[in-house]
Amino acid sequence: MASFEKEGLVEESRSSISQESACISNLGNLDSAEASKSSNIFSVFLEPIQWIQMLASQLNPTFIIGIVIVYGLNLGFSGSFFKVVTDYYWKDVQKVQPSVVQLYIGLYYIPWIMKPVWGLLTDVFPIRGYRRRPYFVLAGVLGGVSALMVALIGNLPAALALSCFIGIAAGMAIADVTIDACIATNSIEVRSLAPDMQSLCGFCSSAGALIGYSTSGFFVHHLGAQGALILMAIPPVFITVLGFVIYEMRSPRLHPEKQKKMETLGVAVKGMYQTIKFPQVWKPSLYMYLSLALSISTHEGQFYWYTDPKAGPGFSQESVGAIYAIGAMASMVGVLIYHKTLKDIPFRNLLFFAQLLYGASGMLDLIFILRWNLVLGIPDYFFVITEECISRIISRIRWIPMIVLSTRLCPLGIEGTFFALLMCIDSLGSLTSKWAGGMVLHVFHVTRTDFTNLWLVILIRNILRIATLGLIFLVPKADPSDALIPQDILITHSTVTSDDEGLELVPKNEKEVQSFF
Repeated sequence: MASFEKEGLVEESRSSISQESACISNLGNLDSAEASKSSNIFSVFLEPIQWIQMLASQLNPTFIIGIVIVYGLNLGFSGSFFKVVTDYYWKDVQKVQPSVVQLYIGLYYIPWIMKPVWGLLTDVFPIRGYRRRPYFVLAGVLGGVSALMVALIGNLPAALALSCFIGIAAGMAIADVTIDACIATNSIEVRSLAPDMQSLCGFCSSAGALIGYSTSGFFVHHLGAQGALILMAIPPVFITVLGFVIYEMRSPRLHPEKQKKMETLGVAVKGMYQTIKFPQVWKPSLYMYLSLALSISTHEGQFYWYTDPKAGPGFSQESVGAIYAIGAMASMVGVLIYHKTLKDIPFRNLLFFAQLLYGASGMLDLIFILRWNLVLGIPDYFFVITEECISRIISRIRWIPMIVLSTRLCPLGIEGTFFALLMCIDSLGSLTSKWAGGMVLHVFHVTRTDFTNLWLVILIRNILRIATLGLIFLVPKADPSDALIPQDILITHSTVTSDDEGLELVPKNEKEVQSFF
Protein backbone atom coordinates (compact mmCIF):
# COMPACT_ATOMS: atom_id res chain seq x y z
CA MET A 1 0.00 0.00 0.00
CA ALA A 2 2.82 2.36 0.86
CA SER A 3 4.62 1.35 -2.33
CA PHE A 4 1.47 1.99 -4.36
CA GLU A 5 0.99 5.42 -2.77
CA LYS A 6 4.64 6.24 -3.40
CA GLU A 7 4.24 5.20 -7.00
CA GLY A 8 1.17 7.43 -7.32
CA LEU A 9 3.00 10.37 -5.85
CA VAL A 10 5.84 9.87 -8.34
CA GLU A 11 3.40 9.76 -11.25
CA GLU A 12 1.60 12.84 -9.95
CA SER A 13 4.95 14.61 -9.61
CA ARG A 14 5.89 13.66 -13.16
CA SER A 15 2.53 14.86 -14.43
CA SER A 16 2.92 18.12 -12.56
CA ILE A 17 6.42 18.61 -13.94
CA SER A 18 5.15 17.82 -17.44
CA GLN A 19 2.31 20.34 -17.11
CA GLU A 20 4.71 22.98 -15.80
CA SER A 21 7.05 22.31 -18.71
CA ALA A 22 4.12 22.64 -21.11
CA CYS A 23 3.08 25.89 -19.47
CA ILE A 24 6.62 27.24 -19.68
CA SER A 25 6.78 26.16 -23.33
CA ASN A 26 3.44 27.83 -24.06
CA LEU A 27 4.55 30.99 -22.29
CA GLY A 28 7.73 30.95 -24.35
CA ASN A 29 5.70 30.56 -27.52
CA LEU A 30 3.41 33.42 -26.45
CA ASP A 31 6.40 35.64 -25.69
CA SER A 32 7.88 34.74 -29.07
CA ALA A 33 4.58 35.47 -30.82
CA GLU A 34 4.22 38.79 -29.01
CA ALA A 35 7.80 39.72 -29.88
CA SER A 36 7.17 38.79 -33.50
CA LYS A 37 3.93 40.77 -33.51
CA SER A 38 5.59 43.86 -32.04
CA SER A 39 8.41 43.44 -34.53
CA ASN A 40 5.90 43.34 -37.38
CA ILE A 41 4.15 46.47 -36.09
CA PHE A 42 7.51 48.21 -35.76
CA SER A 43 8.49 47.17 -39.29
CA VAL A 44 5.31 48.77 -40.67
CA PHE A 45 6.54 52.16 -39.45
CA LEU A 46 10.09 51.50 -40.62
CA GLU A 47 9.03 50.27 -44.05
CA PRO A 48 8.43 53.70 -45.65
CA ILE A 49 11.81 54.93 -44.37
CA GLN A 50 13.57 51.84 -45.72
CA TRP A 51 11.67 52.24 -48.98
CA ILE A 52 12.88 55.84 -49.38
CA GLN A 53 16.42 54.73 -48.52
CA MET A 54 16.20 52.08 -51.22
CA LEU A 55 15.06 54.65 -53.81
CA ALA A 56 17.79 57.08 -52.73
CA SER A 57 20.40 54.35 -53.21
CA GLN A 58 19.19 53.59 -56.75
CA LEU A 59 18.42 57.18 -57.76
CA ASN A 60 20.13 60.47 -57.02
CA PRO A 61 19.31 61.53 -53.42
CA THR A 62 18.63 65.14 -54.43
CA PHE A 63 15.98 63.84 -56.82
CA ILE A 64 14.25 62.09 -53.90
CA ILE A 65 14.49 65.32 -51.88
CA GLY A 66 12.96 67.13 -54.83
CA ILE A 67 9.99 64.74 -54.89
CA VAL A 68 9.45 65.21 -51.16
CA ILE A 69 9.54 69.01 -51.45
CA VAL A 70 7.50 69.35 -54.64
CA TYR A 71 4.92 66.65 -53.97
CA GLY A 72 4.89 66.75 -50.19
CA LEU A 73 5.19 70.47 -49.45
CA ASN A 74 4.29 72.23 -52.69
CA LEU A 75 1.46 70.03 -53.94
CA GLY A 76 0.39 68.15 -50.80
CA PHE A 77 0.49 70.81 -48.10
CA SER A 78 -0.07 73.86 -50.32
CA GLY A 79 -2.73 72.17 -52.43
CA SER A 80 -4.81 71.06 -49.45
CA PHE A 81 -4.33 74.25 -47.43
CA PHE A 82 -5.09 76.32 -50.53
CA LYS A 83 -8.28 74.34 -51.18
CA VAL A 84 -9.81 74.90 -47.74
CA VAL A 85 -8.66 78.49 -47.23
CA THR A 86 -9.76 79.71 -50.67
CA ASP A 87 -13.15 78.03 -50.23
CA TYR A 88 -13.68 80.12 -47.09
CA TYR A 89 -12.14 83.17 -48.77
CA TRP A 90 -14.66 83.15 -51.62
CA LYS A 91 -17.53 82.28 -49.29
CA ASP A 92 -16.87 84.64 -46.36
CA VAL A 93 -14.65 87.41 -47.73
CA GLN A 94 -15.82 87.82 -51.34
CA LYS A 95 -19.30 86.30 -50.68
CA VAL A 96 -19.55 84.62 -54.10
CA GLN A 97 -22.19 82.10 -55.21
CA PRO A 98 -21.03 78.43 -55.36
CA SER A 99 -21.60 78.15 -59.12
CA VAL A 100 -19.40 81.22 -59.69
CA VAL A 101 -16.70 79.85 -57.38
CA GLN A 102 -16.59 76.70 -59.49
CA LEU A 103 -15.92 78.85 -62.57
CA TYR A 104 -13.17 80.71 -60.68
CA ILE A 105 -11.58 77.49 -59.50
CA GLY A 106 -11.65 76.24 -63.07
CA LEU A 107 -9.36 79.15 -63.94
CA TYR A 108 -6.81 77.83 -61.43
CA TYR A 109 -6.26 75.00 -63.91
CA ILE A 110 -5.00 77.33 -66.67
CA PRO A 111 -1.35 77.10 -65.46
CA TRP A 112 -1.74 73.33 -65.34
CA ILE A 113 -3.14 73.27 -68.87
CA MET A 114 -0.03 75.20 -69.90
CA LYS A 115 2.22 72.40 -68.65
CA PRO A 116 3.42 71.56 -72.19
CA VAL A 117 4.69 75.16 -72.44
CA TRP A 118 6.58 74.79 -69.17
CA GLY A 119 7.80 71.40 -70.37
CA LEU A 120 9.11 72.87 -73.63
CA LEU A 121 10.87 75.62 -71.71
CA THR A 122 12.63 73.14 -69.42
CA ASP A 123 13.58 70.80 -72.28
CA VAL A 124 14.52 73.31 -74.98
CA PHE A 125 15.45 76.60 -73.27
CA PRO A 126 18.17 76.06 -70.66
CA ILE A 127 19.21 79.09 -68.61
CA ARG A 128 22.97 79.47 -68.11
CA GLY A 129 23.35 75.85 -69.11
CA TYR A 130 20.76 74.47 -66.65
CA ARG A 131 17.42 72.96 -67.63
CA ARG A 132 15.81 72.34 -64.27
CA ARG A 133 17.32 74.55 -61.58
CA PRO A 134 16.22 77.97 -62.93
CA TYR A 135 12.62 76.84 -63.30
CA PHE A 136 12.44 75.73 -59.67
CA VAL A 137 13.63 79.22 -58.70
CA LEU A 138 11.09 80.83 -61.05
CA ALA A 139 8.27 78.71 -59.58
CA GLY A 140 9.22 79.63 -56.02
CA VAL A 141 9.43 83.36 -56.64
CA LEU A 142 6.15 83.48 -58.59
CA GLY A 143 4.22 81.48 -55.99
CA GLY A 144 5.67 83.37 -53.04
CA VAL A 145 4.99 86.86 -54.42
CA SER A 146 1.41 85.94 -55.38
CA ALA A 147 0.68 84.51 -51.93
CA LEU A 148 2.06 87.57 -50.14
CA MET A 149 0.00 89.94 -52.28
CA VAL A 150 -3.36 88.30 -51.63
CA ALA A 151 -2.60 87.79 -47.92
CA LEU A 152 -1.30 91.27 -47.08
CA ILE A 153 -3.34 93.60 -49.30
CA GLY A 154 -6.82 94.15 -47.88
CA ASN A 155 -10.08 94.67 -49.79
CA LEU A 156 -8.78 93.15 -53.01
CA PRO A 157 -11.19 93.16 -55.97
CA ALA A 158 -12.28 89.66 -56.91
CA ALA A 159 -10.45 89.85 -60.25
CA LEU A 160 -7.11 90.76 -58.62
CA ALA A 161 -7.52 88.08 -55.93
CA LEU A 162 -8.26 85.56 -58.67
CA SER A 163 -5.09 86.66 -60.50
CA CYS A 164 -3.04 86.06 -57.34
CA PHE A 165 -4.55 82.62 -56.89
CA ILE A 166 -3.72 81.78 -60.51
CA GLY A 167 -0.16 82.96 -59.80
CA ILE A 168 0.06 80.58 -56.84
CA ALA A 169 -1.24 77.77 -59.04
CA ALA A 170 1.31 78.70 -61.74
CA GLY A 171 4.15 78.36 -59.23
CA MET A 172 2.89 74.91 -58.26
CA ALA A 173 2.51 73.86 -61.90
CA ILE A 174 6.00 74.97 -62.98
CA ALA A 175 7.63 73.15 -60.05
CA ASP A 176 5.50 70.10 -60.75
CA VAL A 177 6.35 69.90 -64.45
CA THR A 178 10.04 70.31 -63.71
CA ILE A 179 10.15 67.41 -61.26
CA ASP A 180 7.82 65.37 -63.49
CA ALA A 181 10.36 65.61 -66.32
CA CYS A 182 12.87 63.94 -64.02
CA ILE A 183 10.34 61.29 -63.01
CA ALA A 184 9.48 60.52 -66.63
CA THR A 185 13.18 60.07 -67.46
CA ASN A 186 13.69 57.71 -64.53
CA SER A 187 10.56 55.73 -65.38
CA ILE A 188 11.96 55.07 -68.84
CA GLU A 189 15.47 54.25 -67.64
CA VAL A 190 14.40 51.98 -64.75
CA ARG A 191 10.97 50.55 -65.53
CA SER A 192 10.75 48.44 -62.42
CA LEU A 193 10.92 51.56 -60.24
CA ALA A 194 8.19 53.50 -62.06
CA PRO A 195 5.40 52.31 -59.71
CA ASP A 196 7.69 53.00 -56.73
CA MET A 197 8.32 56.56 -57.86
CA GLN A 198 4.64 57.24 -58.43
CA SER A 199 3.82 55.65 -55.08
CA LEU A 200 6.41 57.91 -53.42
CA CYS A 201 4.80 60.91 -55.13
CA GLY A 202 1.37 59.81 -53.95
CA PHE A 203 2.60 59.08 -50.43
CA CYS A 204 4.35 62.46 -50.08
CA SER A 205 1.36 64.25 -51.55
CA SER A 206 -1.01 62.52 -49.12
CA ALA A 207 1.27 63.16 -46.13
CA GLY A 208 1.53 66.84 -47.04
CA ALA A 209 -2.21 67.02 -47.57
CA LEU A 210 -2.74 65.51 -44.12
CA ILE A 211 -0.75 68.33 -42.54
CA GLY A 212 -2.39 70.97 -44.72
CA TYR A 213 -5.92 69.86 -43.99
CA SER A 214 -5.20 69.38 -40.28
CA THR A 215 -3.96 72.94 -39.86
CA SER A 216 -6.20 74.77 -42.34
CA GLY A 217 -9.32 74.97 -40.15
CA PHE A 218 -7.30 76.12 -37.15
CA PHE A 219 -5.62 78.98 -39.05
CA VAL A 220 -8.84 80.05 -40.80
CA HIS A 221 -10.56 80.21 -37.43
CA HIS A 222 -7.81 82.23 -35.72
CA LEU A 223 -6.38 84.31 -38.59
CA GLY A 224 -9.34 84.54 -40.93
CA ALA A 225 -9.45 83.25 -44.50
CA GLN A 226 -7.29 86.08 -45.86
CA GLY A 227 -4.75 86.08 -43.02
CA ALA A 228 -4.27 82.31 -43.25
CA LEU A 229 -3.07 82.72 -46.85
CA ILE A 230 0.25 84.05 -45.51
CA LEU A 231 1.27 80.43 -44.91
CA MET A 232 1.06 79.84 -48.67
CA ALA A 233 4.31 81.85 -48.98
CA ILE A 234 6.32 79.24 -47.03
CA PRO A 235 6.45 76.32 -49.55
CA PRO A 236 7.72 78.56 -52.40
CA VAL A 237 10.77 79.36 -50.24
CA PHE A 238 11.71 75.67 -50.18
CA ILE A 239 11.09 75.38 -53.93
CA THR A 240 13.47 78.31 -54.51
CA VAL A 241 16.14 76.69 -52.32
CA LEU A 242 15.66 73.41 -54.19
CA GLY A 243 16.60 75.22 -57.39
CA PHE A 244 20.03 75.95 -55.88
CA VAL A 245 20.76 72.59 -54.24
CA ILE A 246 19.40 69.93 -56.62
CA TYR A 247 22.16 68.21 -58.56
CA GLU A 248 22.22 68.98 -62.27
CA MET A 249 25.02 68.72 -64.80
CA ARG A 250 25.65 71.98 -66.57
CA SER A 251 25.43 71.88 -70.33
CA PRO A 252 28.70 72.80 -72.05
CA ARG A 253 26.70 74.88 -74.53
CA LEU A 254 25.94 77.81 -72.28
CA HIS A 255 24.66 80.15 -74.96
CA PRO A 256 23.15 78.15 -77.82
CA GLU A 257 22.21 80.16 -80.87
CA LYS A 258 18.65 81.40 -81.16
CA GLN A 259 18.18 79.62 -84.47
CA LYS A 260 19.31 76.34 -82.92
CA LYS A 261 16.80 76.80 -80.07
CA MET A 262 13.97 77.36 -82.51
CA GLU A 263 14.99 74.31 -84.52
CA THR A 264 15.03 72.21 -81.37
CA LEU A 265 11.66 73.59 -80.37
CA GLY A 266 10.23 72.73 -83.77
CA VAL A 267 11.59 69.20 -83.56
CA ALA A 268 10.08 68.76 -80.08
CA VAL A 269 6.66 69.97 -81.22
CA LYS A 270 6.83 67.71 -84.27
CA GLY A 271 7.83 64.79 -82.05
CA MET A 272 4.84 65.38 -79.76
CA TYR A 273 2.50 65.54 -82.75
CA GLN A 274 3.87 62.33 -84.24
CA THR A 275 3.68 60.51 -80.93
CA ILE A 276 0.13 61.53 -80.07
CA LYS A 277 -1.06 60.16 -83.43
CA PHE A 278 -0.29 56.59 -82.41
CA PRO A 279 -3.47 54.73 -81.30
CA GLN A 280 -1.67 53.27 -78.28
CA VAL A 281 -1.08 56.88 -77.15
CA TRP A 282 -4.17 58.89 -78.07
CA LYS A 283 -6.69 56.26 -76.95
CA PRO A 284 -5.63 56.12 -73.26
CA SER A 285 -5.11 59.91 -73.34
CA LEU A 286 -8.71 60.33 -74.49
CA TYR A 287 -9.92 58.00 -71.73
CA MET A 288 -8.05 59.96 -69.06
CA TYR A 289 -9.62 63.19 -70.26
CA LEU A 290 -13.17 61.84 -70.48
CA SER A 291 -13.01 60.00 -67.15
CA LEU A 292 -12.18 63.32 -65.45
CA ALA A 293 -14.46 65.55 -67.52
CA LEU A 294 -17.57 63.39 -67.20
CA SER A 295 -17.26 63.27 -63.41
CA ILE A 296 -18.62 66.78 -63.00
CA SER A 297 -17.51 68.56 -59.83
CA THR A 298 -20.12 69.43 -57.22
CA HIS A 299 -17.59 70.34 -54.55
CA GLU A 300 -18.55 73.98 -53.98
CA GLY A 301 -22.26 73.20 -53.71
CA GLN A 302 -21.51 70.51 -51.14
CA PHE A 303 -19.05 72.75 -49.26
CA TYR A 304 -21.60 75.54 -48.90
CA TRP A 305 -24.18 72.97 -47.74
CA TYR A 306 -21.75 71.35 -45.24
CA THR A 307 -21.08 74.71 -43.58
CA ASP A 308 -24.68 75.96 -43.59
CA PRO A 309 -26.16 75.57 -40.07
CA LYS A 310 -29.77 75.73 -41.32
CA ALA A 311 -29.90 73.61 -44.47
CA GLY A 312 -26.94 71.34 -43.72
CA PRO A 313 -25.01 69.92 -40.79
CA GLY A 314 -23.22 73.24 -40.17
CA PHE A 315 -19.69 71.89 -39.74
CA SER A 316 -17.24 74.32 -38.15
CA GLN A 317 -13.96 75.38 -39.76
CA GLU A 318 -11.95 73.02 -37.57
CA SER A 319 -14.34 70.16 -38.37
CA VAL A 320 -13.99 70.73 -42.11
CA GLY A 321 -10.20 70.67 -41.81
CA ALA A 322 -10.32 67.54 -39.63
CA ILE A 323 -12.59 65.73 -42.11
CA TYR A 324 -10.26 66.53 -44.99
CA ALA A 325 -7.25 65.51 -42.87
CA ILE A 326 -8.74 62.09 -42.15
CA GLY A 327 -9.46 61.82 -45.86
CA ALA A 328 -5.77 62.53 -46.56
CA MET A 329 -4.82 59.66 -44.23
CA ALA A 330 -7.21 57.43 -46.15
CA SER A 331 -5.54 58.58 -49.35
CA MET A 332 -2.22 57.32 -47.97
CA VAL A 333 -3.90 53.99 -47.28
CA GLY A 334 -5.01 53.99 -50.91
CA VAL A 335 -1.39 54.43 -52.01
CA LEU A 336 -0.29 51.50 -49.83
CA ILE A 337 -3.12 49.29 -51.09
CA TYR A 338 -2.16 50.03 -54.69
CA HIS A 339 1.53 49.49 -54.06
CA LYS A 340 1.12 46.29 -52.05
CA THR A 341 -1.55 44.48 -54.02
CA LEU A 342 -2.55 46.28 -57.24
CA LYS A 343 0.53 47.66 -58.97
CA ASP A 344 1.05 44.60 -61.20
CA ILE A 345 -2.57 44.31 -62.38
CA PRO A 346 -3.14 45.18 -66.07
CA PHE A 347 -4.25 48.77 -66.63
CA ARG A 348 -7.66 48.00 -68.12
CA ASN A 349 -8.73 45.57 -65.40
CA LEU A 350 -7.66 47.84 -62.56
CA LEU A 351 -9.19 51.01 -64.02
CA PHE A 352 -12.48 49.24 -64.78
CA PHE A 353 -13.06 48.14 -61.19
CA ALA A 354 -11.68 51.42 -59.79
CA GLN A 355 -14.11 53.43 -61.94
CA LEU A 356 -16.99 51.14 -60.95
CA LEU A 357 -16.24 51.65 -57.26
CA TYR A 358 -15.78 55.38 -57.88
CA GLY A 359 -19.31 55.66 -59.26
CA ALA A 360 -20.79 53.50 -56.51
CA SER A 361 -19.06 55.44 -53.72
CA GLY A 362 -20.61 58.66 -55.04
CA MET A 363 -23.98 57.39 -53.86
CA LEU A 364 -22.81 58.00 -50.28
CA ASP A 365 -22.92 61.74 -51.03
CA LEU A 366 -26.49 61.32 -52.17
CA ILE A 367 -27.44 59.51 -48.95
CA PHE A 368 -25.84 62.29 -46.91
CA ILE A 369 -27.51 65.16 -48.80
CA LEU A 370 -30.92 63.48 -48.45
CA ARG A 371 -30.18 62.97 -44.72
CA TRP A 372 -30.92 59.25 -44.94
CA ASN A 373 -27.98 58.67 -42.59
CA LEU A 374 -30.04 60.20 -39.77
CA VAL A 375 -32.94 57.89 -40.60
CA LEU A 376 -30.49 55.00 -40.23
CA GLY A 377 -29.28 56.44 -36.92
CA ILE A 378 -25.78 57.35 -38.22
CA PRO A 379 -24.48 60.75 -36.95
CA ASP A 380 -23.43 63.30 -39.56
CA TYR A 381 -19.81 63.53 -38.48
CA PHE A 382 -19.28 59.76 -38.45
CA PHE A 383 -20.99 59.32 -41.80
CA VAL A 384 -19.12 62.08 -43.60
CA ILE A 385 -15.77 60.78 -42.32
CA THR A 386 -16.63 57.29 -43.55
CA GLU A 387 -17.69 58.66 -46.93
CA GLU A 388 -14.55 60.81 -47.21
CA CYS A 389 -12.25 57.87 -46.42
CA ILE A 390 -13.90 55.53 -48.91
CA SER A 391 -13.91 58.09 -51.71
CA ARG A 392 -10.28 59.09 -51.08
CA ILE A 393 -9.02 55.50 -51.12
CA ILE A 394 -10.87 54.74 -54.35
CA SER A 395 -9.79 58.02 -55.96
CA ARG A 396 -6.14 57.31 -55.20
CA ILE A 397 -6.35 53.75 -56.52
CA ARG A 398 -8.00 55.12 -59.65
CA TRP A 399 -5.49 57.95 -60.13
CA ILE A 400 -2.08 56.28 -59.66
CA PRO A 401 -2.40 53.76 -62.54
CA MET A 402 -3.37 56.58 -64.88
CA ILE A 403 -0.16 58.42 -63.94
CA VAL A 404 1.92 55.26 -64.37
CA LEU A 405 0.24 54.73 -67.73
CA SER A 406 1.15 58.30 -68.72
CA THR A 407 4.84 57.69 -67.99
CA ARG A 408 4.69 54.63 -70.25
CA LEU A 409 3.52 56.75 -73.17
CA CYS A 410 6.48 59.16 -73.14
CA PRO A 411 9.16 58.74 -75.85
CA LEU A 412 12.83 59.29 -75.07
CA GLY A 413 14.17 62.71 -75.99
CA ILE A 414 11.01 64.70 -75.23
CA GLU A 415 9.80 62.78 -72.20
CA GLY A 416 9.49 65.92 -70.04
CA THR A 417 7.52 67.82 -72.65
CA PHE A 418 5.29 64.89 -73.59
CA PHE A 419 4.53 63.96 -70.00
CA ALA A 420 3.57 67.60 -69.47
CA LEU A 421 1.25 67.32 -72.48
CA LEU A 422 -0.47 64.30 -70.95
CA MET A 423 -0.82 66.08 -67.62
CA CYS A 424 -2.21 69.06 -69.52
CA ILE A 425 -4.90 66.77 -70.92
CA ASP A 426 -5.72 65.69 -67.37
CA SER A 427 -5.87 69.30 -66.19
CA LEU A 428 -8.15 70.12 -69.11
CA GLY A 429 -10.39 67.29 -67.94
CA SER A 430 -10.45 68.74 -64.42
CA LEU A 431 -11.21 72.20 -65.82
CA THR A 432 -14.09 70.76 -67.86
CA SER A 433 -15.34 68.98 -64.73
CA LYS A 434 -15.29 72.20 -62.66
CA TRP A 435 -16.98 74.37 -65.27
CA ALA A 436 -19.55 71.74 -66.20
CA GLY A 437 -20.33 71.26 -62.51
CA GLY A 438 -20.66 75.02 -62.04
CA MET A 439 -23.08 75.25 -64.94
CA VAL A 440 -25.17 72.36 -63.64
CA LEU A 441 -25.29 73.98 -60.18
CA HIS A 442 -26.42 77.22 -61.82
CA VAL A 443 -29.06 75.50 -64.00
CA PHE A 444 -30.54 73.73 -60.98
CA HIS A 445 -30.41 76.94 -58.94
CA VAL A 446 -28.07 75.77 -56.18
CA THR A 447 -27.03 78.99 -54.39
CA ARG A 448 -25.50 80.12 -51.09
CA THR A 449 -28.80 79.46 -49.30
CA ASP A 450 -30.90 77.27 -51.61
CA PHE A 451 -29.83 73.60 -51.78
CA THR A 452 -33.17 72.07 -52.80
CA ASN A 453 -31.84 70.52 -56.01
CA LEU A 454 -28.34 69.66 -54.83
CA TRP A 455 -29.26 65.98 -54.52
CA LEU A 456 -30.29 65.93 -58.19
CA VAL A 457 -26.96 67.42 -59.28
CA ILE A 458 -25.10 64.72 -57.33
CA LEU A 459 -27.28 62.00 -58.86
CA ILE A 460 -26.42 63.26 -62.37
CA ARG A 461 -22.72 63.24 -61.45
CA ASN A 462 -22.92 59.63 -60.25
CA ILE A 463 -24.69 58.47 -63.40
CA LEU A 464 -21.98 60.07 -65.53
CA ARG A 465 -19.29 58.31 -63.47
CA ILE A 466 -20.89 54.94 -64.14
CA ALA A 467 -21.35 55.79 -67.84
CA THR A 468 -17.56 56.25 -68.14
CA LEU A 469 -17.20 52.46 -67.91
CA GLY A 470 -18.36 52.31 -71.53
CA LEU A 471 -15.05 53.93 -72.55
CA ILE A 472 -12.76 51.42 -70.82
CA PHE A 473 -11.89 49.81 -74.18
CA LEU A 474 -9.62 52.83 -74.81
CA VAL A 475 -7.26 51.65 -72.05
CA PRO A 476 -4.61 49.06 -73.04
CA LYS A 477 -4.64 45.60 -71.48
CA ALA A 478 -0.89 45.78 -70.88
CA ASP A 479 0.84 45.32 -67.53
CA PRO A 480 2.56 48.32 -65.90
CA SER A 481 5.98 46.81 -66.69
CA ASP A 482 5.24 46.41 -70.42
CA ALA A 483 6.60 48.82 -73.01
CA LEU A 484 3.59 50.45 -74.70
CA ILE A 485 5.57 52.32 -77.34
CA PRO A 486 8.99 51.56 -78.87
CA GLN A 487 11.77 53.59 -77.27
CA ASP A 488 13.09 54.59 -80.69
CA ILE A 489 9.68 55.82 -81.84
CA LEU A 490 10.97 59.29 -82.64
CA ILE A 491 14.23 58.10 -84.14
CA THR A 492 12.27 55.82 -86.46
CA HIS A 493 9.67 58.38 -87.47
CA SER A 494 11.54 61.69 -87.21
CA THR A 495 14.86 63.35 -86.61
CA VAL A 496 14.32 63.80 -82.86
CA THR A 497 17.22 62.50 -80.83
CA SER A 498 17.70 62.04 -77.14
CA ASP A 499 19.79 64.96 -75.93
CA ASP A 500 18.99 65.05 -72.29
CA GLU A 501 21.87 66.80 -70.59
CA GLY A 502 19.85 67.47 -67.51
CA LEU A 503 19.83 65.73 -64.19
CA GLU A 504 22.00 62.69 -63.74
CA LEU A 505 19.47 60.83 -61.65
CA VAL A 506 19.85 57.14 -62.36
CA PRO A 507 22.64 54.82 -63.43
CA LYS A 508 21.85 54.34 -67.12
CA ASN A 509 23.34 50.87 -67.30
CA GLU A 510 21.00 49.61 -64.61
CA LYS A 511 17.72 48.77 -66.27
CA GLU A 512 16.26 46.38 -63.75
CA VAL A 513 16.15 47.19 -60.04
CA GLN A 514 14.30 45.03 -57.60
CA SER A 515 11.45 46.83 -55.81
CA PHE A 516 11.75 46.98 -52.04
CA PHE A 517 8.08 46.19 -51.47
